[in-house]
Amino acid sequence: MGKVKELYTTGEAAEVCSVSQQTIIRCFDSGRLEGFRIPGSRFRRIPRESLIKFMKDNDIPLDRFSSGKKKVLIVDDDPEIVELMVDVLTRDGRFDVKTASSGYDAGLITQQFCPDLIILDYMLPDVNGNVVCQTIKSNTEFSDTKIIIVSGVVNQSEISVLLKAGAEDFMKKPFNITELVDKIAGVLQLQ
Repeated sequence: MGKVKELYTTGEAAEVCSVSQQTIIRCFDSGRLEGFRIPGSRFRRIPRESLIKFMKDNDIPLDRFSSGKKKVLIVDDDPEIVELMVDVLTRDGRFDVKTASSGYDAGLITQQFCPDLIILDYMLPDVNGNVVCQTIKSNTEFSDTKIIIVSGVVNQSEISVLLKAGAEDFMKKPFNITELVDKIAGVLQLQ
């Protein structure tokens, strides 16, 4: 288990409490959930103690904190690859996995799920990987989200563009799933 998170975004707080982000924002704005805004922005941050107090006040079980799993979002339009990755990562036990099959879905799910890591297919049906990469990285709320790009058709110059766009790493398809899990663990600094 890595270091305990001390500050939560409204999205993360919503996930811990299993309520919608709007509910958290309403409780925050009405003062039922204590926290603060980051100066000069509209971002709200909720300290861990406030979140725990809020959960106790509202009878939300605190065991949600203890899973400690890393959240991984797999973005790929190839169902077989997605199924394989989900299967392996779920069995691994260290990951909480969600999937998206287009850049559009990836954006929506990232907002709600706040993944620690996104495994991103470079060639999506609606948009290419580096656009998704740049979009996510340009949002300060997801500045800590790591991205690994996977693709079968990329040359070295494209790879460097992707890494510049904010990806942590790159894997060529077809890939060895064990290597991918090792890369994920490396990027997320898991033991």
